[in-house]
Amino acid sequence: MASSDPQSTLPPREQLLALFDAAVAEAQPANFMSRHLPAAPRGRVVVVGAGKAAGSMAAAFEAAWAAERGTPIGGVVVTRYGYKVPTRSIDVLEASHPVPDLASFEATKALFAALQGLGEDDLVVALVSGGGSALLCAPAPGVTLEDKQALNKALLKSGAPIQAMNCIRKHVSAIKGGRLARAAQPARLVSLLMSDIPGDEMAAIASGPTLPDDTTLAMARDHVARYAIELPPSMQAALQEPANETPKAGDACFARAEAHLVMTPGMALARAADAARRFGYEVMFLGDDLEGEAADLGAEHGKLALSLAGQGRRLCILSGGETTVTARDRNTRFGRGGRNTEYLLSLAIELDGAAGIHALAGDTDGVDGSEDNAGALIGPDTARRAAAAGIDLPAYLIAHDSYSAFLRLGDLVVTGPTMTNVNDLRAILVTG
Repeated sequence: MASSDPQSTLPPREQLLALFDAAVAEAQPANFMSRHLPAAPRGRVVVVGAGKAAGSMAAAFEAAWAAERGTPIGGVVVTRYGYKVPTRSIDVLEASHPVPDLASFEATKALFAALQGLGEDDLVVALVSGGGSALLCAPAPGVTLEDKQALNKALLKSGAPIQAMNCIRKHVSAIKGGRLARAAQPARLVSLLMSDIPGDEMAAIASGPTLPDDTTLAMARDHVARYAIELPPSMQAALQEPANETPKAGDACFARAEAHLVMTPGMALARAADAARRFGYEVMFLGDDLEGEAADLGAEHGKLALSLAGQGRRLCILSGGETTVTARDRNTRFGRGGRNTEYLLSLAIELDGAAGIHALAGDTDGVDGSEDNAGALIGPDTARRAAAAGIDLPAYLIAHDSYSAFLRLGDLVVTGPTMTNVNDLRAILVTG
C-alpha cells in the first residue's frame, strides 16, 4: 500500500470530496485538448458540437489551436444552461437539458447553418460530450418539438438503459445517428469525444451525431415495446418510415471522417484512485461501466462493504457507470432525486449505521438527474440522524425521493456546473 501524505488525517467526508474533485479536475478539457489537434487544412476550419462539456471543449480547443496552429476558426456549439464559458471565435449557445426547448431547436439550426458552403479543402471539428443528445434538437419530418419533449420525459421515466434511449432518439431525429456527418460533407470531419457512456462506445455518446449507427428502426420499435414507452402518433409513424433509417458503416458520409476519444470515465476514475492511495487507502476498483437499478446496486455495494469491514484494511471501493431509477409501481409518483442519491439512500439502509464506512456518489457534470446537486454523502451517523429527524429512509426510497431525504439531512453535494461530464463516481471508504 502506498504511503499516505498529511492529508490522510482529513475527515473521511473531506477525503471523499477530494476524490470527486480529482476526477472532475482530470476531465477538464483545458488539460488535454492540445494533445488532440488535427492538422490544419488548406481551407476553413468550422467547429461544431454539443454536450454539457461543449462550451469548455470549445474554449480549450480554440486556445490550443491559436497557440499551435494559428489559422482562423469559427463555428457553433450548444451546451446546457449555466455551462457557457467565454470564447473568442466559436459561438457557445445554451439550451435545456434533459428535456429540449425552443433554444435547443434554434441552436441546432444555427449549427447546421455553420456547415453550409463547405468544400473538400475544409475541416469540420465536432466536439461531442454527454448531454448532447437532448441539446441537439432537429426532429425527423412530421415530428414536432413538443413530440420530442414528450419523448424525453417518457424516456427518463422508463428505466430504459442509455443505449435503448439513444437508439430511439436516433431514429426520430434529423441530426443524431450519423446525420451530422452527412451535413459536413464534403469537408474532412474529425470528431473529438468525451465519453459518459459505460463501455465508451463512441456511437452512443450524445446519440452519435457523427458516427455510423449499427442500431435500426426495428430495434427502436422493440425498445419502445419492451419498456412500455408511450410515443406520440407522429413518432410511432416515424419509426415505421424507412427513410428514417440511420447511415451505417460504409456510407459515403464517413469516407473522410475520423473519431477520437479524448477523455473517458476510466481516466477520471484513475485520478480519483491515485488520490485515494495518497490518503493511505487500498483501492478496490469495481469498474467504470456499472449499470442497473441504482437502489439494487446500492444494496449490493452495502453488502460488499459490510463483508470487508473489520478486516483492519483501509479500503476505497471505487466505481463508475450509469445506473437507472425505475418506479417499482407504475402508479408511483416520483419524488425528487437522481440515480446517485437513490444509490446512496439504498446503501445507507443496507449499512444501517455500520461503523467506519463512509460514501459519496455524484455525477461529474454537477447535476444528479435534474436537481441542483451533484450527489450526496453518507456516513456511520446517517441512519441515526435520520431517525432522530423523523426521516423514514425506506419510505423515501420507495417514493424515489432521495434528494428530499439528503436535503433534510444536510448531506447533499452541490458543486454547480463543473463544465465537464464523464458520468458518475461512487466511492466507499472502509476506514478499518
